[in-house]
Amino acid sequence: MLQRFRNRTEAGKLLAAQLTEYANRPDVLVLGLPRGGVPVAFEVAKALNAPLDVCLVRKLGVPGHKELAMGAIATGGIRVINENVVDWLQISQQTIDEVAAIEMRELDRRNHIYRGNRPLPKVKNHTIILVDDGIATGATIRAAIATLKQQQPRELVVAVPVSGVSTCKELQVEVDQVVCVIMPEDLYAIGIWYEDFEQTTDAEVCELLKRQKLLITNDW
Repeated sequence: MLQRFRNRTEAGKLLAAQLTEYANRPDVLVLGLPRGGVPVAFEVAKALNAPLDVCLVRKLGVPGHKELAMGAIATGGIRVINENVVDWLQISQQTIDEVAAIEMRELDRRNHIYRGNRPLPKVKNHTIILVDDGIATGATIRAAIATLKQQQPRELVVAVPVSGVSTCKELQVEVDQVVCVIMPEDLYAIGIWYEDFEQTTDAEVCELLKRQKLLITNDW
């Protein structure tokens, strides 16, 4: 039984093996959450012969504990708050707004770097496979789900290599399908499920988007 992934590349290949029903379909679009979700999404898109793009979302990290998400923001004015964390740490609205403003600037920066002058991907009436390298609190993926639902996809699939069992069950009521390779009872942190969990760079994201654009045969 698989205990850990070697890296995001292996995780993406194993995830793609559970998504074969979506292969070679002209209505399918794979969206990766930058930055760590994009190497995983690249392997999925390559295996399915599908276009690859990014879904820009930013985690709102707790000041002093940035890995702990108190919420997330996404394009289109979407903001998802993790009420349990906010209540537990008694985080003020002012703090949330200040962190959100900083992350919105980063969201705009990444949009410029990753997309440039390219238009936003076509989501309406398409099957969207939303990919990340794992789900911890769920705040980031929920922000992505909210912004995508506004664009009326035909089907929305969340696909990740690792997520806690309870989080997967909760997400199943929000999307059409949740696909996950490893579902531990206790997640602790996404990074412990990878032997190599090095941070993905902006340059790597851009390179993977470029490579998949050259690989696909679909006329998008």
